[in-house]
Amino acid sequence: MRASTAILARVQNRAHGVAACLLVAMAAKFLALNYGAPTMLFALILGMSVNFLYESEDCAPGIDFCSAAILRFGVILLGAKIVFADVLALGWLTAVVVISCVFATIAFGGLVARLIKLDYKFGLLSAGAVAICGISAAMTLSSVMPQNREMQRYTLLTVIMVAGFGAIAMVSFPVLANFLELTPQQAGIFIGGSIHDVSHVVGAGYAMSDEVGYTAMIVKMMRVALLAPIAWLFLLFFRQRQQSEESQKPALPWFLLLFIALAVINNIGWIPAALSPLLSQISKDFFVIAIAALGMKTTFKGLLDIGWRPAAMVVLQSTFLGGLVLGWVMLST
Repeated sequence: MRASTAILARVQNRAHGVAACLLVAMAAKFLALNYGAPTMLFALILGMSVNFLYESEDCAPGIDFCSAAILRFGVILLGAKIVFADVLALGWLTAVVVISCVFATIAFGGLVARLIKLDYKFGLLSAGAVAICGISAAMTLSSVMPQNREMQRYTLLTVIMVAGFGAIAMVSFPVLANFLELTPQQAGIFIGGSIHDVSHVVGAGYAMSDEVGYTAMIVKMMRVALLAPIAWLFLLFFRQRQQSEESQKPALPWFLLLFIALAVINNIGWIPAALSPLLSQISKDFFVIAIAALGMKTTFKGLLDIGWRPAAMVVLQSTFLGGLVLGWVMLST
């Protein structure tokens, strides 16, 4: 009886904030559907526009719940999208090159952050998003990094810039591929290996041809499949650093274990084919809710105070990844 009373009290305490996040998320999806802009950007902007709600004692607990717990459930369900067989679909050499480019980009991101005097955590987070799968990677990797207000700002900045630069790449990379007279397979590897978000890869690849789009999606899924091991490496890296700074051992994130477990179950074939896309869509919706909550906890002034260097860093990371992939594509033929 006491347990049920406590649960009811907790639900009531969070209800207003959760309802606010849901309303912002639904508004963002409506605007994205009608105006064609990324849902995440609408959720972020709308959330920041009602930042005053986070100052309310009625809404703050629910907003905190959405920015943490809902985010983690989104990460878990993202495991249903991972298909390990895609890594080998284009042959071992292509797989090795794509994997090497991903890890090189993440290392480059940490180095660039140091050189331009930004927090290395932001460099690793943004580079991971650029190298793997855009916004989904940003949300997943940030969830296993040290949680504080600074990390929330880094996550929001990464979402904004990855969405923006991804849209630019979706338009410009097919033009570049045509200018360089790449074959359909070369163009597919270039687009799938360098554009950030899956939706942008689809838009760029199939805008050229079905063959380019198909190849691009296989290469992109190779990058997406790296999300699980790289998230685990991020976890181990930051746990080790935190242990060196604190005597208390950091807790093992249960949601990352469930994410990997769901990915394994999906690859075994225990998840019905019709259910996997549904789980992936629910994961995206949870990310929209979490971004709305993070927006409510952030002010426009807080983002602007960071300056121009984060944008420059993401430009350098994107150029580095695109240059690596394009260089290999052109030299391998």
